[in-house]
Amino acid sequence: MEGDKESRYRMIEGAAEPAGCYSHVVLAHGFAFVSGQGPKNPETGVMSPVFAEQVRQTISNLRTILEGVGLGLEDVVKMNVYLTDPSRFKEYNAIYSEYFPTLPPARTTIGCWLPGILIEIDCIAARRLRRSQDSDAY
Repeated sequence: MEGDKESRYRMIEGAAEPAGCYSHVVLAHGFAFVSGQGPKNPETGVMSPVFAEQVRQTISNLRTILEGVGLGLEDVVKMNVYLTDPSRFKEYNAIYSEYFPTLPPARTTIGCWLPGILIEIDCIAARRLRRSQDSDAY
């Protein structure tokens, strides 16, 4: 594996500030492990009280982190989704399907308690095989 351990633990400029002690993303063995993201807009610090807007902002926050390491939503292979109200699954799933209309990643969705937010999502993305001398290879 190229790069030292410290270079694999990344904080992404423009991403929402973490609510605790964790990296935005850790790169290891060809995968990007993205920490759970919530619905806070990183530019304004504001969080909408509207569920649908929280879902979209949360996915946007994941996208920002993935793009920060040269990946995108199309590279996601697994998502873990946490909803405070599992009865909103149908609404959530309809929005989620806008982002993954074909070949969606594997996914687990669970109901849980989240302090002050309605949704949190973490994901794992896989770096596609590329022929390059990318110094950020992992």
